[in-house]
Amino acid sequence: MQQIAQKQKVDPGTTKIEGHLLVKCVDQSGIVSKLSTFLYTHGANIVESSQYSNDPEGGMFFIRLAYHINHQEAVMSNMEKEFEQLAEGYQMSYQFYYPTIKKRAAIFVSKDLNCLMELLWEWKNGDLLMDIPLIISNNEAASHIAEIHNIPFYYIPANREIRAQVEQQQIKLLEKYDIDFIILARYMQILTPQFVARFEHRIINIHHSFLPAFIGADPYSRAYKRGVKLIGATSHYVTNDLDEGPIIEQDVERVDHRDDVASLKKIGGKIERRVLARAVRWHLENRIIVEGNKTIVFH
Repeated sequence: MQQIAQKQKVDPGTTKIEGHLLVKCVDQSGIVSKLSTFLYTHGANIVESSQYSNDPEGGMFFIRLAYHINHQEAVMSNMEKEFEQLAEGYQMSYQFYYPTIKKRAAIFVSKDLNCLMELLWEWKNGDLLMDIPLIISNNEAASHIAEIHNIPFYYIPANREIRAQVEQQQIKLLEKYDIDFIILARYMQILTPQFVARFEHRIINIHHSFLPAFIGADPYSRAYKRGVKLIGATSHYVTNDLDEGPIIEQDVERVDHRDDVASLKKIGGKIERRVLARAVRWHLENRIIVEGNKTIVFH
């Protein structure tokens, strides 16, 4: 059994807040009824329920419940504590979230500002409900963008020879700003296993290819040489296997023989922007459960 509760710093003036409960366990009869009854007995009103079983006969069961509950620390704390007993009986892994508390995201970026600009636009527009306390880059190209948006910018040159040293600097900043998750908005550096393990399932990457095709660097040139008729982009959680982490979202567009590498990059850039923004939104809305190297995404 595993439980992860989001930090509770809810505005004390709020009388009703929304909660999210994500659960995964071996599929068995009565789970939905047990969960619904549990929330009801604690004064919660379920407003959304999404569930999935990969095999009704002994497979895994996944559910996301969104509910409204009175904002009283004692009520929420007592509910979470009492849920431990129910979870133990069904061997559940579960997470409680309170989206009134905005997640704090650090954006990592290199020279290409395509995805960074989209994220900042969606954030300013109110479509990505998060805080962005800082931007970290191994290139100074994004400094003026950060300044315009009044976001602290940290330029930390990086390469494979000094990777561990650079990551120590980055970790200190992430701790200083109390960061919940990291967005790699075309950050063109490979992360060490130690760094990835520290932020398991909390690093979202955009890869400019429809994975598993063209893993690694320069996928547009390789796609052009291969004569592909579809190009795409993939957003995924980062693991130690390069570009092979659990996929959150993908999209494609059709191309043809008239498209050179430059036009493929232009078309691909549009796909990258929307794919990364959708993946980040679903992470913020607690719509993703990771199972092995796959995800269940409750749209």
